[in-house]
Amino acid sequence: MDRAETRIALLEATGEVAANGGGGRRGGGRGARAKPPTNRVEGYRVAELYFERRGNRSIVGNIYKGKVDNVLPGLEAAFVDIGLDKNGFLHVDEIVLPGVETVRRGRGRDDGGKKISDLLKPGQEIVVQVVKDPLKSKGARLSMDLTVAGRYMVYTPTGEGVGVSKRLDDKERERLRKEAKGLDLGGGGAIVRTAAHGATRADFERELQYLFKLHEVLQSRVDTTPAPGLVFQEADLSVRVVRDIFAADFERAIVDDEGQYQRLVSFFSRTAPELVERVELWQESTPLFETTGVDEVIDGLMSKRVDLPSGGYLLIDYAEAGTVIDVNSGSYVGRGKQARLEDVITKTNLEAAEEVVNQLRLRDIGGIIVIDFIDMARARNRDAVLKTLRKSLDEDRTKTFTAEISRLGLVEMTRQNVTEGVREIMSRTCPTCDGEGVIRSEETIAIDIERKLREVALRAPRDVEAFLVRVHPGVSAQFTGHGARVLHALENETGKLFHFTGSEGLKLGHFDVVLEGSKDEVSEEAIPFDVGDEVLVNIVEPHMYNVDDAVAKVDGYIISVVGGGSFVGQKHLVRIEDAGRTAASAVLVGEDGEVIEAPDRVSGADGVESKPRRRGRRGGRRRSAAAASAAPDPTSSE
Repeated sequence: MDRAETRIALLEATGEVAANGGGGRRGGGRGARAKPPTNRVEGYRVAELYFERRGNRSIVGNIYKGKVDNVLPGLEAAFVDIGLDKNGFLHVDEIVLPGVETVRRGRGRDDGGKKISDLLKPGQEIVVQVVKDPLKSKGARLSMDLTVAGRYMVYTPTGEGVGVSKRLDDKERERLRKEAKGLDLGGGGAIVRTAAHGATRADFERELQYLFKLHEVLQSRVDTTPAPGLVFQEADLSVRVVRDIFAADFERAIVDDEGQYQRLVSFFSRTAPELVERVELWQESTPLFETTGVDEVIDGLMSKRVDLPSGGYLLIDYAEAGTVIDVNSGSYVGRGKQARLEDVITKTNLEAAEEVVNQLRLRDIGGIIVIDFIDMARARNRDAVLKTLRKSLDEDRTKTFTAEISRLGLVEMTRQNVTEGVREIMSRTCPTCDGEGVIRSEETIAIDIERKLREVALRAPRDVEAFLVRVHPGVSAQFTGHGARVLHALENETGKLFHFTGSEGLKLGHFDVVLEGSKDEVSEEAIPFDVGDEVLVNIVEPHMYNVDDAVAKVDGYIISVVGGGSFVGQKHLVRIEDAGRTAASAVLVGEDGEVIEAPDRVSGADGVESKPRRRGRRGGRRRSAAAASAAPDPTSSE
């Protein structure tokens, strides 16, 4: 746990470790688990990641006293003000009112249940619980069917009877039903959680008393809290995770924060004393996530590409409507001379099926997901891939639904989207592309600016002869490159001259006319150097036509450096010998001010090239190397 962030990693044993008795799951994280000795990390993989940042906590499980803002019969839903920036969304199927029987109709059905306009009115105060965080442009998803979560059970004050988690095997489910039979639920209902594996009736009775008291406190807060307002806040991330998933099949939980360690020990002392000894405090100097390799996994979550063991890879593309995962064979071509295309494709798809589920869990990808497997000719191979995918999904605690694999190799599936994923928490929308992933090219922007320049020239007074235009150097290069053909054609068409200035720090689409006037006025302001100026430049590339020469660029202004071919990639002092609108020529000078001749490329008798020669100082104004390097942007109009 850090000052501003809590991170939790769940490490699962691979098949080899489990087969050797290494013990099923292993939790890890800043707030829930740390590193065992290095030799025990081998055979484990990072299966799930949880992030929570200060000021941006998940509100799933929070209970609010809200006020109905408006009711929409067409959507069979109401929007409820719960005190957040956006109203929450409450569907008619989630409405529970004392003494009112409602029929769950589902989407598009009408089984005679009361209309939402009969159940709720604008301004009405109701108690709701968040079941889904606000995501992107949508507000929180709400329910009036409240639940109070404990370690072994979830108490539902408006429910009835006892249900048992379907993630438990049939034998254990039957045993837990017998243990919970006849429990006094205080007129409500309960759900036995997956974490209750091995629990006894005494555990249930003890926890129910705690849940009853929690519900009493909740009711008293509802009575005294004005709407809209928060009446119950769910526990923080570390407690939620260990409460919901840490059970007997976990090897241990290691924590690198002493405060969180004490909290978890206290929590288990009250709820599951037999698990207290499995909580350890990480006290090594090396950071926990660095030692266990979790940091490396987190860094990889921002990448679209995920490599597979045999040489294939996945490409993960995110969109507002869903996520598309493309499977590619990459460098894998099979093994041996007898390798067949169908076998190569099938092996790649089988590896991809497992890795897709790993990435869904790691990145917490939800919503609609389309997996584009490589096309397989044989139906049995398609069945094998789908079977592997569904088997891997059995390890995923999040609800999923998978359709059949199509003849095109596509699998459509959905995964419940409850909170923001790790990727969304760690990143933000690019301000340049606005999340599109692409931006307009320099050529496209230059064409658009050319249209604007024609309009500027057309509207300018007759006495205006030239303009100084500030644009990105990459855009101005579209006008000045290739002999400035585009620029000359524009000037011939408009009868005006155009000079360009700008720096790499500008946005690619920036456009601004900073000066207009006579040719001499604009030229004096626009040309960044005078003949004789000495400037420290970065020589970036060889000259196109003369291998002995090179090119330097200063915010898009091109300087041809005579004899600079051997200095490409280096900074060097040059003296301007000729300066034009779009380019200049210069020679190399040493610190003593002497001009360095181009190196003689003809080898001597010993086969060693001669060194660059120096010649005397030439006339012109002198600027020291230090002054030149520290001078303001030479292309600035200021």
